[in-house]
Amino acid sequence: MDGFFFDPMILLFFILLVVLIFTPSMQYRALRAARLRVLRELEEKYGFRAITLIHRQEKVGFFGIPVYRFIDIDDSEAILRAIRTTPSDKPIALILHTPGGLVLAAAQIAMALKRHPSKKVVIIPHYAMSGGTLIALAADEMWMSPDAVLGPLDPQLNVGGNVMAPAPSLIKVAKMKGNQASDQFLVLADVAEKALKEIQDFIVELLRDKMPKDRALEVAKLLTEGKWTHDYPITVDEAVKLGLPVKAEIPEEIYELMELYPQAPINRPGVEYIPYPMVPHKYGGERRA
Repeated sequence: MDGFFFDPMILLFFILLVVLIFTPSMQYRALRAARLRVLRELEEKYGFRAITLIHRQEKVGFFGIPVYRFIDIDDSEAILRAIRTTPSDKPIALILHTPGGLVLAAAQIAMALKRHPSKKVVIIPHYAMSGGTLIALAADEMWMSPDAVLGPLDPQLNVGGNVMAPAPSLIKVAKMKGNQASDQFLVLADVAEKALKEIQDFIVELLRDKMPKDRALEVAKLLTEGKWTHDYPITVDEAVKLGLPVKAEIPEEIYELMELYPQAPINRPGVEYIPYPMVPHKYGGERRA
């Protein structure tokens, strides 16, 4: 066409736009493929079905906006499907890394895991708090990194304005105030008592094949009645003292897997270090092994 002129800058702009649109998807596909490779290696090496419940922020968003994840119904549906499709004679290893979440979803996962006929292991590389701890109690064994932690299971109730309060504290304050407490607060305290009893009964049910019932009830009360704040870290040593089936060791492949769940991007890293071990480089200096 006479007089037609195509500006190369416009072409370059559209190429860059396409790259920006499709790069996050390609990055995610690459991450997912790498994760599946590690999971496949784990399954072949240890002979179990590997399932992950990992809640971290990822670096593949188009605008780099971090998304905070918790245990929800979508998680329970997916994990129940994975457990249901696992052969009854196949052991399951559930890799847990979560701050907790919806009690209903965590309880569904815990019940499904416990009902699986073969051996169940949970692997905790860093932390499995609140609902994550509830799921861990369903396993025959807990493989924890020496520095990993569990968390208390005191129910958290919404007292209005998206403010959450621990059930034991609501019950305690209601007893202190007595008749001076408002009807609304007394209703909250009544719900708190029900929630506390329900979670204790559920914990006893999860632990009944691991310890005597009276000991299971002691553990349930300790985890739920407010001895600790909700974010208190229950260490490996403390978990062992509770009588939980803990092994302070996890496969090295789990650390490799966690590297494939990167945190959201930030302008400056808060943690930096020189990777070890270092080996001499043939051209001088050192390089990562």
